[in-house]
Amino acid sequence: MLSSTREKLVPELMDVVRLFEGAEELEIAHDMKRENGFENVFTLGGREYRYVDKDEAKTPLEEKSLEKRYAKLSLYRLLSEYYGKRLPWGSLTGIRPTRLAYRERERTGDFRPMFSKLGVSEENTELVARVLAAQEGILGGEGIDLYVSIPFCPSKCVYCSFITAPIEKTRAYLPAYLDALERELEASRFAMGNIRSVYVGGGTPFVLDPPDLERVLRAAAPFARGAEFTVEAGRPDVFSREKLDLCKAYGVTRICVNAQSFSDRTLQAIGRRHTAADVYEAFEMTRDYPFDVNCDLIAGLTGETLEEFCGSVDAAVALSPENVTVHTLCLKRGARLKEERLEKGGAVRPLDGGVLADMIAYSRRTLTAAGYEPYYLYRQKYMAGAHENVGWSKRGHACVYNIDVMEETCDNLAVGANAVTKRVFLGEGRIERYGSPKDIPTYIQKLDVIVGEKNKLFR
Repeated sequence: MLSSTREKLVPELMDVVRLFEGAEELEIAHDMKRENGFENVFTLGGREYRYVDKDEAKTPLEEKSLEKRYAKLSLYRLLSEYYGKRLPWGSLTGIRPTRLAYRERERTGDFRPMFSKLGVSEENTELVARVLAAQEGILGGEGIDLYVSIPFCPSKCVYCSFITAPIEKTRAYLPAYLDALERELEASRFAMGNIRSVYVGGGTPFVLDPPDLERVLRAAAPFARGAEFTVEAGRPDVFSREKLDLCKAYGVTRICVNAQSFSDRTLQAIGRRHTAADVYEAFEMTRDYPFDVNCDLIAGLTGETLEEFCGSVDAAVALSPENVTVHTLCLKRGARLKEERLEKGGAVRPLDGGVLADMIAYSRRTLTAAGYEPYYLYRQKYMAGAHENVGWSKRGHACVYNIDVMEETCDNLAVGANAVTKRVFLGEGRIERYGSPKDIPTYIQKLDVIVGEKNKLFR
C-alpha cells in the first residue's frame, strides 16, 4: 500500500511500484518538499529515506513534469536498493521513451545525462539515440494518418488482450460492420489530400474473404493516393494470392506477416492454427509482389527457450523482410494466458528475466549485424521484464505510420470499432481523443453519433 501527501502523484508512483514483484504488498509513505530542490521522503519498514534532486523548471507545466520525474526516480532508487535489482529502463514507466528524449534534448541539448540519472541502461540509452537518428527526415511532417480497424481474427491467441472477435462467432455482424465502415470512411473524405499514411489493422484483415477485403480496400484506397498504404495481413493461415492480388490492385505498399515465432511447439502453445512452414509459404507468396514486408516476433512466449527464440530471429533475418518488429510479451487483463495464470495462483508467474534479457540482446545484435536499424519503440504496462517493443527497418524502409503514432506528432483519424482518433495540437502541447465503442454491435448502432463527434474534433 502506498500513500502520499501529494495525492496526484500516487498513480505515477504506483507505476514504479508495479515494476518490482511483491512491492504492492509493502507499506510506503511519501512526502515531497520544494525548499531544497525536489526533495522526496519515503518511509518504509520504519526507516526514512530522503532523496534530493536539483533542477530548475522554466514553466508551471515543466514544474509538474519534474515533480513526477523526481518522485518516481526517488521511489525507484529506494525499491532498487530494497530488492537489489536494477531495471533496463530505470524509473521510466511511460510508453514513449523517445518523446521524453526529444523534450529533454530540446530543453538541454542532450537527453543522455538525464537518462543516465533516471537509471536507464547504457544499452537502452544508445537504442533511443539510434531511433532518434532513424526518424530524422520523417518525424514532424504535416498531415493526417488514417487507421481502419478490422476487429476480426481466425481465433484468439492466448497472449492477446486486443478487442478482437473470432470470425466464425461474429460473421453475422460482418455485412453491417462493413456497411458502417464504408459510411464512416465516406464521412472522412475531408481528410483527402492531406494523408501521410493509411493503415488497415486489426485483428487480422486477411481473415476477410476476398469480396469483403475488396470492400475495405476500395473504400480506403482513395485516401492513400501515393502515400504509404499498409495492410496488416496477419496470420499466415489466412494468406492467399487472391488477397495479395487485391492489395496490389488497390495500391497497397506494405503488408505485415505476423509470424510471432518460427517454432511449431510455440505456435501450438499460443493457440495458432498454423505452422512455421505456413509462415515460409506466406513469405514465398509475397516475393511476387512489390510490397515492403514486416515480420513480427514476440520474446517471452509460452515456454519458449532462448534457443527457440534466437532461431526465430535467425529465420526472420534469412527471409530478409524490410521490417522486423520484436515485441516483448505483455500480459494484460483480457489475455487468456494471464487469466489462466491468475486462476491458478492468484498472481502472474514472472518469466525468467535473465533469459528474456538474453533474447532481447540477441535480437539487437543480430538485426544490427544484418543491416537493420531501430526506427521506433514503445513500452506497455505489464511488459515482461520491463522491456520494450522495437521496430527495425532496412535503410529507407521505415514505416511512417508507426513513427507518427508513437511520437504523436500528427493527427490520427481512426475508423471502425475500438478505433481511437487523436487530434494533435502541437503548439499547445495537448492531444484530444475520441474512442469509438469496442463492442461491434454498439459501434454499428452508434455510427451517426460517432461521425458527428469526430467531425466536431476536426472542424
